[in-house]
Amino acid sequence: MRRTSAVFWASLAVVLPFVVWGAIAPASLDSAAGATRAFVVDRFGWFYLLTATIVLIAVIVVAASRWGKVRLGRDGDEPEYSTTAWFAMLFSAGMGIGLVFWGVAEPVAHFMTPATADPETTAAARDALRYSFFHWGLHPWGIYAVLALALAYARFRRGWKATISGALRPILGDRVDGPLGTVVDTIAVVATVFGVATSLGLGAAQVNGGLASLDDGFTIGSGTQLLIIAVVTVLFLVSALSGLNRGIKWLSTANMVLAVGLFAFVLFTASTGRLVGAFTTTLGSYLAELPAMSLQTGPFDAERSDWINGWTIFYWAWWISWSPFVATFIARISRGRTIREFVIGVLGVPTLVSGLWFSVFGGAGILAQQDGADLASQPTESQLFALLDTLPGGLIAGIGAMILIVTFFVTSADSATFVLGSLSTRGGADPARSVTVIWGLVISASAAVLLVSGGLGGVQTASIVAAFPFAVVLLLVLASLIKGLRDEPRLPRTEAAAPPVAAGMPGVPVASGNGATTAGAVPERT
Repeated sequence: MRRTSAVFWASLAVVLPFVVWGAIAPASLDSAAGATRAFVVDRFGWFYLLTATIVLIAVIVVAASRWGKVRLGRDGDEPEYSTTAWFAMLFSAGMGIGLVFWGVAEPVAHFMTPATADPETTAAARDALRYSFFHWGLHPWGIYAVLALALAYARFRRGWKATISGALRPILGDRVDGPLGTVVDTIAVVATVFGVATSLGLGAAQVNGGLASLDDGFTIGSGTQLLIIAVVTVLFLVSALSGLNRGIKWLSTANMVLAVGLFAFVLFTASTGRLVGAFTTTLGSYLAELPAMSLQTGPFDAERSDWINGWTIFYWAWWISWSPFVATFIARISRGRTIREFVIGVLGVPTLVSGLWFSVFGGAGILAQQDGADLASQPTESQLFALLDTLPGGLIAGIGAMILIVTFFVTSADSATFVLGSLSTRGGADPARSVTVIWGLVISASAAVLLVSGGLGGVQTASIVAAFPFAVVLLLVLASLIKGLRDEPRLPRTEAAAPPVAAGMPGVPVASGNGATTAGAVPERT
């Protein structure tokens, strides 16, 4: 614990009272959180929309400008990973519990309650997939890209410390080394805790839904979900404490194999031609309607406004709260690439992966709903399994889906606790195992109290509220990145080319050709 920074203690001071409150008085927490969410969304929903759109436009403009040729490292550096390996890791970063949870449920929900069309019509089906593309496409990856780009530029190009505050040095100067930097990094850690807790809450709910679909003896409820969280917490804490990487490397590989296998199963057992057509058609309409969707708040239509608040605002807040975790990973694997290469890869590959996933799972769900399967009547967390039940071999696929969710659950939690430990350790160094374990317990406890106090709605509320202050930080990071790039031609040669010591980003999980490794002294963490 000697290496912990003030960020560690400040973050715990913010999060732990929340956990205690939820454990002692869950109804009170739910009421207060709901009121806070209503205030934030009603008064500042536009701010989330503008923030996501501004950073997306800005990162594209930066890539297209003369700065696109700037290398994330010294001028002579080559990419640390091959393009194929880098794309594979971006694909991995784009996959997770969220895609598995919402792949069927979101398009079916939009089909039944569309944003603009009449329910259960052809227009509603088009709307359903288009908005699913929108929520999982360029905007979230623009959020990740701008923060990851700022972190990679600060660390590999300028040799600054690998923390969120370090990326603000161009506009804050040496103040990032004092209390102001502590505040910034604390905001990042707290946002990440609730973003990860949101994913763990969704994962626990979906595992519960899967168990109930496979065995009528299981009921869907908070008691079962708390037990699932407890079991998974033990699994990822064993991983964090063991220091053995073979199990996690196997799980990471299994994630990819199972995800691709499940995708192929649905694609080839459902209506393949119609699902492929859904992708190409929806991709075109998504790109055509992107500007209008990006800035629509529905100020004169209460029903439309409620829809946007319940879906788009939640997603933008969730991506913002997740961004420190995902951006740190992306930054670490991108050393040696030019800014233009970086932005094209980070925006393009995950967006296409998400689009394909929703076209297949969401398209199959809508087709099943049209054919009378009535997926919409099922709980949100059970709709994936209800879809699989309509397909030949669905029972085996359902078991595979359950395993996939659990492995995503374990690996996401393990990596997230490690990154949280790094963000709250002096200099962003490798955290002590005790710090990693503490963060693991904290995010699991946060997910548990969110589920008990407010169910899935409580999980969503946490992301929306926690993301608000970090959205301000994100805009400051964007301004800092642009200022740093504007100073680029005037930099002394020694500063423009970061010294060799900046080659690693300690404590950040990365994948390599022979498995997962961590830059720095601790080998082969994931």
